[in-house]
Formats: sequence, structure tokens, C-alpha cells
Amino acid sequence: MLFAAFIEVVLSQFIGKLRMLITPVVTGTIITLMGLSLIKVAMTDIAGGFGATDLGGAHHLALAALVLGTIIVLNRVDVPFLRLGAIVIGLTLGYFVAWMMGDVSFSNMPDVPLMSVPVPFKYGFNFDWVAFVPVAVIFLVSPLEAAGDLTANSMISRQPVKGPLYIRRIKSGLLADGLNSAMAAVFNSMPMVTFAQNNGVIQLTGVASRYVAFFIAGLLVILGLFPMIGAVLQLMPKPVLGGAELVMFGTVAVAGIKILAEAGLHRRNMLIVAISLGMGLGIAAVPEVLRELPQALHNIFESPITVGALCAIVLNVFLPEEFIELEEDDFDPEASILQVMENPDMPAKGEPASAAAVAQLNR
Repeated sequence: MLFAAFIEVVLSQFIGKLRMLITPVVTGTIITLMGLSLIKVAMTDIAGGFGATDLGGAHHLALAALVLGTIIVLNRVDVPFLRLGAIVIGLTLGYFVAWMMGDVSFSNMPDVPLMSVPVPFKYGFNFDWVAFVPVAVIFLVSPLEAAGDLTANSMISRQPVKGPLYIRRIKSGLLADGLNSAMAAVFNSMPMVTFAQNNGVIQLTGVASRYVAFFIAGLLVILGLFPMIGAVLQLMPKPVLGGAELVMFGTVAVAGIKILAEAGLHRRNMLIVAISLGMGLGIAAVPEVLRELPQALHNIFESPITVGALCAIVLNVFLPEEFIELEEDDFDPEASILQVMENPDMPAKGEPASAAAVAQLNR
């Protein structure tokens, strides 16, 4: 993982050369697919969490409804503090109610150390080509998802989604992603990746300042030194988390749809989006379709986001812009309507004129 992370670091410096791949229709499709595929995770948590013996229990649904309802109600009030803190307040209220219901147990807390300092390479260090190759491929694919996250972040933060500033933001984000993963390997953790749900938090709160992110990052470093705090947060019941996840994941999907709408859903883009979403959501719904693939390929394509992203990129290159010329062909519906209304005797471009048609337009 340590060496594979530098593949993303190097790739980040050439992302500007791949502008033809990172287009609005590609990033919009990836972001939409991320949000839609995560809805299943949110609903599973709402029902009680994966593997729960009482999946779908009424008390699970009630907790999730409480959190979701709190977020919705607080977004209607005129007090900015309550609107900005709607998600945190909803989670806190749900946690407290779950504790009152007996769904939270602190019995194992004495076994958790109060403070712990990370030890670099605590479990040793080794390099294995067999393990490196599939991980390296993942680090070639994961930047596609990160680029989608960063594009959504730019859009909801009112930053450009094309041009030099946009490319610089993408390059910097991917560079940070790779370096974070390398650092995570040193400190015995899993790879780091951009978190799409945080875009939902920005969308709901309206707070996109990077200084807030600096503050939260410092706070997380401090909290990481005290496992006791992390253990308390991990006890949060899944339905409580699911109520907030449903809002955040849905918001991510809407952000992707907004990018697609701005890119234009003409015949070419609709074909790209339809196939990419179909493939990605199809893999998520029927994972058994990959059962006969070799394990290495299975590990790559088991992610619906990866499959959808690859489809979008390949189709975006394979279907050139000229593919839409026959559909557009300089035809302006508004100009044609005005032309017919001003001169009923002269047919508008692309539409035959008739007295009945003019009467309909006038109505």
C-alpha cells in the first residue's frame, strides 16, 4: 500500500493532460452513482445494520425516523445555528434516545485504554509483488471516484467545475489523497480516500470553508490519541447513523444530477449516463454476475462506482461530440416558435407552419 499510494501521487500531476476524460458528464455520472449506490448502505443501517438479527425492527425504524425528522425540522427554522448543526443535533438526540432505550451498552468501555500513541510499522514491513499488483490497480481506479467527489465539492462550494482553477483543485486533492494513503500505511491503517458524504454535509449546512476542515482535522488527530472517545462514538446505533446517512447520500446523488443537467442531457450524454448507471447499479443489485471472473478482476469490478466510472470514461471517448450534431443542428425551438408567430405563411426551420399550429402556439 505504501508504494502503490505513490501511483496516485504521480497520476495527480498528469491529471491536467486527461481533461478529455474528466468531463462534466463523466464526473456527474460518477457522483450520481456514488449517491445512489450508497442509499442501500443507509437503508441497511436504518433497518438495524448488516447482520442484525432483528433487521427491520420497529424500534430501529423509529430511531432513524427521529434523526431524519429532527434534521428536516431544524432545516426549517430561522436560527442559523440550528440549521447548521441539524445533522449533529439529530445524531446526538438519536444517540441519547437509543441509550435511554437500552440500545447502547458501555459495559466493554473499561477494556479500552484511555490514551494510545500510534507506532509506525507496528506490525512490521514487507513487499510482495502478488499483493502489490491488485492494490496498484485499485490506486489507478480510485482517483476516478476522488475526482468525482472533488468536482461535487467544487460545485456545492461555488467553485468552478472547469478551467485552470478546477484542474488545480483536482490535482491537489488527488495528491493529498495519495500522500494520506502513504502515511496511513506507515501508521498501520487502511488507505485514505475522499468521503462523498461530507459533500452532503456541506450542501446542508452551507459551510465550505477549508479553515473549518483544518479545525476538524486537528480535532480528529487529538481524538485519535484517546481511544476511549472513539469507542464511545463507535457505539452509536446503526439506525441513528442511517437516518443521517439517508440525507447525506441522497444529497450526493442530487449534486451529481445537477452536474448532468448543466452538462446537457442530449442523446449522446443520455446514452453514456444510462449505460454507466445501469452497469454500476446492476453490479450493486446482482453481484453474482461477477462470480465467474478471476479473483483479481473480481476485486476490481466488485465496486459499482468503479464499473460505472470506467463505462462513463470509455463511452465518453468512444462517442465523439459529433454524435449529437444531427440532433442539435443549430435548431432553436424558441426562435422557430417566434418565427411562426410573426410570419405564419413562412415555415419555421425544422417545423412546417399551419394555421392550426399557429393557433395552438398563440393559445
